[in-house]
Amino acid sequence: MYTDDDTLALFTEEGYDRTFEMNVKVSLLMSQAFVKQCTQGGRIVHLSTDTAQRMAGQILYGASKASLEALTRSMAIELGPKQITVNTVAPGPTQTGYIDKELEKLVMPTIPLGRLGKPEHIAETIAFLVSDCASWLTGQVIQVSGGHGV
Repeated sequence: MYTDDDTLALFTEEGYDRTFEMNVKVSLLMSQAFVKQCTQGGRIVHLSTDTAQRMAGQILYGASKASLEALTRSMAIELGPKQITVNTVAPGPTQTGYIDKELEKLVMPTIPLGRLGKPEHIAETIAFLVSDCASWLTGQVIQVSGGHGV
């Protein structure tokens, strides 16, 4: 979630706690609960963003998503012996109603495929990751971004 105070100069401890709780702590707790009840393999899919590693102006959000991507890789190693795959989907600019015409004009030149993503693009990738077709895919951050942020 973008806020004007998500910069190095302006972030607050409260903002840090809120952002990391939502993006990291909740994912950890949900994954832990899943693993406790999982007896025969399974799938964990986290959600990040395609520019998690470089988000000036959204420093807390970017750092929290980068942390989630690191957790994905570590969890994949830890949970592999239990046949649980762990991956992250990192969407690019996706039209969910927040991208107005002005923002669209700014972002379109940065998308090699020349179009905004749709929620279905993200959902289809997640459906693949939880299917048997992805049973040997783990520890990956998959950018679903039309080439944005590559």
